[in-house]
Amino acid sequence: MRYRTCSQREEKLAMIHVVGAGMAGLACAVEISQAGREVTLHEAAGQAGGRCRSFQDEILDRLIDNGNHLILGANTAVFSYLATIGRRTVLAGQQRAEFPFIDITNGEYWTLRPNAGRLPWWIFSPSRRVPGSKWTDYLAGLKLACASERATIADCVGQYGPIVERLWEPLSVAVLNASVEQGAARLLWPVIRLTFGQGEAACRAYIAKHGLGPDLVEPGVKFIHDNGGVVGFSRRLSGLKRSRTRIDALEFGAESLKLGPNDSVVLALPAPNLVQILPEISAPLETNAIVNAHFRLDHKVELPGGNQLLGIVGGTAQWLFARGDIASVTVSAADNLAQKSAEEIADQLWREVTIALKKPLTPSPPVRIIKEKRATFAQVPESLKKRPPARTAYKNLLLAGDWTATGLPATIEGAVRSGQHAARLLLGQIGK
Repeated sequence: MRYRTCSQREEKLAMIHVVGAGMAGLACAVEISQAGREVTLHEAAGQAGGRCRSFQDEILDRLIDNGNHLILGANTAVFSYLATIGRRTVLAGQQRAEFPFIDITNGEYWTLRPNAGRLPWWIFSPSRRVPGSKWTDYLAGLKLACASERATIADCVGQYGPIVERLWEPLSVAVLNASVEQGAARLLWPVIRLTFGQGEAACRAYIAKHGLGPDLVEPGVKFIHDNGGVVGFSRRLSGLKRSRTRIDALEFGAESLKLGPNDSVVLALPAPNLVQILPEISAPLETNAIVNAHFRLDHKVELPGGNQLLGIVGGTAQWLFARGDIASVTVSAADNLAQKSAEEIADQLWREVTIALKKPLTPSPPVRIIKEKRATFAQVPESLKKRPPARTAYKNLLLAGDWTATGLPATIEGAVRSGQHAARLLLGQIGK
């Protein structure tokens, strides 16, 4: 017969608190729940998801996402998270990876089509690569692999030419929310290596069939509840009580939640909120905006090849997504655009949508403009050294968030990986 020691009984009673129910916090709490540990997830807002959320829009009379978050076949952490919460099949994906584009200055269409296998022979095929480019142009991308911490993407691939305008710039703004002149080369390379470097299947694009909330967020909250965890909303962390080596209590306004000797905390807060609580933590605080426009058409949106996305160059719009009768436009690195009124933005983007869809210009249909002025941290070389690791100087405190030192850009994949990483570190410390 086995008997538990006193320390083992105390360990069993240990509580884990995750503060922040964005995708990093959700992924962290799900990982902890799956391991059979008690977890409490605290969220300041009235719902989970953070910047990854859905809502019923009264103008469009549709459930829409706040932004167009694309998931790729290479996003193994996201697929792992979905498998854990029993939602692996909620993503609608391409049968094969292909990325159609239009240049709205001249109406030219083309499709970027990576091949299966790790050898990228597609760059040798004019019908698969960017028009006007040569296969030798793509070799400059290898410079990203050995870029210095101070290098921008433009330092590696240049600033001009068809391949920059039609490949590197669209990739940079989509992945880093920054132009090639500003974006950190070291952040783009891991994405290139994990997608194009792994072949066509890793490049396939997926979107949530029913929306980010119904498919990624709400099932995560339910999984935590179903496994004995607690999710509390409208609980804003206002401070910490701490000793030299540990966190002793969490302050939620007038409430002080004392931590037991074996209790642990993961802070999965946005960087600006985190440094208000822990000013000694280094964090990238500069941000870049993203603007999204959702237009409700009177018919189903049809894009070339039946795809759900279309890249746009030569204008303000960058990506167009088809979601039933909703045409959703994304503009990244949009600090200047975000200063304009919603009406100005709608008129400007609707003109470009009509060109992309080869439709006559008509008055704008019902539209919702969403400005995320702090969509991501500024993913520029100066920010890299400011990203903190998950471990802190406090033995019972870890950090999670897409802005921490994940080695990846600020994406859903980066957020989920950071949450899972923090959970595994914590479970390793306390024992599963």
